[in-house]
Amino acid sequence: MNKKREKDEHIERLYYMKEEGADLMDALKNAMNSNFDAAIVVELSADDMVDLTDDNKKIKLTDKGEVYARQLIRAHRLAERMLYNVLGGDFESGACEFEHIVTPELVDSICILLGHPKTCPHGMPIPEGQCCKKSFRNAQTSVIALTELEVGQSARIAYINCKSDPQLHKMDNLRIRPGVVVTLHQRYPAYVIECESSNIAMDEEIVANICVWRSPEHLQAAGKEAGEKHSGRRRFRHRHGASS
Repeated sequence: MNKKREKDEHIERLYYMKEEGADLMDALKNAMNSNFDAAIVVELSADDMVDLTDDNKKIKLTDKGEVYARQLIRAHRLAERMLYNVLGGDFESGACEFEHIVTPELVDSICILLGHPKTCPHGMPIPEGQCCKKSFRNAQTSVIALTELEVGQSARIAYINCKSDPQLHKMDNLRIRPGVVVTLHQRYPAYVIECESSNIAMDEEIVANICVWRSPEHLQAAGKEAGEKHSGRRRFRHRHGASS
């Protein structure tokens, strides 16, 4: 493992510790086991990537270190999501390699392709990128929650935002997985969806975590709504003498 990769591994682990609310040096040592290197910690401190207490018992990322760590974690978790959605099965090892070799621009392109997913397959949050912020402001995402379908509509699953591995495995056992076409049959008193010729009753909280690709009908309706809003703004500006 080269020096940059070793530094990245330490920074990643510190980001995970931040998510868990941990800041003890011993926690970092235990988590990294034989990969822990005190010399790298000293280098990270000199590079203003980490803050150490005077007794070296506590360690945390600086603002600079956290920005870099978020890029690494974002690439890793998006890679997990992409590999799981496309290939299924083991996605951890591939994601570990991916995060060290891609540019931020490529990471954003993958995020856009996947419809700006919120979580990795383990249910951990994917740090937001600039593409996500622009999407919220300027565009209709190509992925929507299954709850947005009308009764009788079908759509292909893009990804699932599971909060835990057991929930993810339960979904998989029901054959609710990326790439499968589902049909919404009922909303009340419980959601009923058809998946692989089986009808499954689920509560809204779980269904809301199933994200599907927009159908042509959805895209057409979204475009019509956006066009109506744009025309309304143009008429308003015309009436008030403003340029378009």
